[in-house]
Amino acid sequence: MPMNRVQFQKGLSLAEFLAQYGREEQCEAALEALRWPEDFRCPACGGAHHTAFERSGRKYWQCGHCRKQTTLTAGTIFEATKLPLSTWFLAMYLLTQAKNNVSALELMRHLGVCYRTAWLVKHKLIQVMAEQEADRQLTGRVEIDDAYLGGERSGKRGRGCENKVSFVMAVQTTDDGHPWFVRLDPLPFTQQAIADSAQRALAPSTYALTDGLSGFRSVHQVIAGHQRLILGSGRPSAQHPAFRWVNTLLSNLKTALSGTYHAIKFRKYAKRYLAEFQYRFNRRFDLKILLRRLARAAMLTQPRAEWRLRLADVHR
Repeated sequence: MPMNRVQFQKGLSLAEFLAQYGREEQCEAALEALRWPEDFRCPACGGAHHTAFERSGRKYWQCGHCRKQTTLTAGTIFEATKLPLSTWFLAMYLLTQAKNNVSALELMRHLGVCYRTAWLVKHKLIQVMAEQEADRQLTGRVEIDDAYLGGERSGKRGRGCENKVSFVMAVQTTDDGHPWFVRLDPLPFTQQAIADSAQRALAPSTYALTDGLSGFRSVHQVIAGHQRLILGSGRPSAQHPAFRWVNTLLSNLKTALSGTYHAIKFRKYAKRYLAEFQYRFNRRFDLKILLRRLARAAMLTQPRAEWRLRLADVHR
């Protein structure tokens, strides 16, 4: 069996990470280059003429046109952080280079911070991932399946059990039968909800394969082709070749979640945890630059206060 070159790529080694981002000034220089690759631009008016000065050990830029003062992290996901940027870079390194997910508890130990801080760092970064993946649209041949997250620890059984979230996974495959991109959307299994989601997630030219779930009947309204395969349940359904990759990725997702987290509030944060898996899978082809891509995205993401991050995701 030939080696999977994507799976066995070297990625960014710890030694390389420390050489590039091990010092605070290296992290500052990296973010400055990512935010202003062609020199400073005022976030208010776009002007290039500016002066720079330091106050209380922090560098400020002042626009020569509108006089607005700004810092490197103002208006980004890092705004008002009290953590060194090197700590943020270590968190991004761990989240992008680990084979499976990294829990807030594990981040706490690696970063040397309290659990609340580690939770906040993780959720800010996976919020960045969620926003980057929000507009992804699949095309071509797409395998689609329905699944649930959570519910195992609930006293109830069935679809109404607590902390159980329904979601749809869609996997775009290549002409030679390999998975290319994935999309995961928490939503109820109603025809209207699935049709609305398909309109956002699938290009009009898509040819989709789904099982016999009644909610999938509406998919044909928004795409070029749709084939429903009524397979029943159990192992024969899970092993059907038409759904090879969506079932494989569903298994990988659930293994990654169960192997990393002991307790997740799926009802509140399912969208972010699913987006984390989606973001990393869709950028798996070059692990060496994944940290840099996440840092760039973080600089383009608006600040998120803790109280907003702790609100429940709206996906129902």
